[in-house]
Amino acid sequence: MSGSDSLSCLSRVARLVLLVLIVGMCRSLGAQAPTPSPTPTLSDSEAQRQARERMVHEQIEDRGVHDKRVLAAMRKVPRHVFVPPEMQSHAYADGPLPIGYGQTISQPYIVAFMTEALELKPQDKVLEIGTGSGYQAAVLAELVREVFSIEIVEPLGKEAEERLKRLGYSNLKVKIADGYRGWPEAAPFDAIIVTAAPNHVPPALVNQLREGGRMVLPVGRLPQDLIRVRRTPNGVKQESLLPVLFVPMTGEAQKK
Repeated sequence: MSGSDSLSCLSRVARLVLLVLIVGMCRSLGAQAPTPSPTPTLSDSEAQRQARERMVHEQIEDRGVHDKRVLAAMRKVPRHVFVPPEMQSHAYADGPLPIGYGQTISQPYIVAFMTEALELKPQDKVLEIGTGSGYQAAVLAELVREVFSIEIVEPLGKEAEERLKRLGYSNLKVKIADGYRGWPEAAPFDAIIVTAAPNHVPPALVNQLREGGRMVLPVGRLPQDLIRVRRTPNGVKQESLLPVLFVPMTGEAQKK
């Protein structure tokens, strides 16, 4: 291994260790406050817009995400609305944040990276597994024709659904259910995104991809890999994208 390869490997390990520490802290905070605070107001100040612009430039563009539509969506969606009021001052920080019930809102860069990896087109229909507070769903709704989102934690999902309605997203549906088996009555999907980590790729989700469809999801316990699955005329193809750390997928996925 060359010196540059060694440095690259060490850098990737360092980033993964940092993510482990950040997410561990977030999960600890979430455990201390199992019930999220009331939904924040929908105001969007000039200071918040400037913070969002810095977030996109410094955390996302500078790290290699260049899809103009994705960047525009990340600039538009008010991330601070999707975190508890006591976390709003940290909404545009470079890391995940607790949203209650032991769950987190993903780091902005990871949201943008996964969204870009889906290779979305305006007429696509997308399935999201793990609504959380609704932030990723809102970013998707800016980019595609229709979004179907599943959340297993009922109060979290209901709060997200109400928040998204208040923000005016009419092309988005939220269902309270175990996402392991997807949303078969709405399939097939052009793209699927999973925001919690199973220890394997759920077969039902692969089956709900349209031919040519893409799925991006974290897989494994520790370490985890972010992978992209493609359904092609010649079968299913899979590639590893980068090391990540997500909360584990709960429900049926834990029994497999």
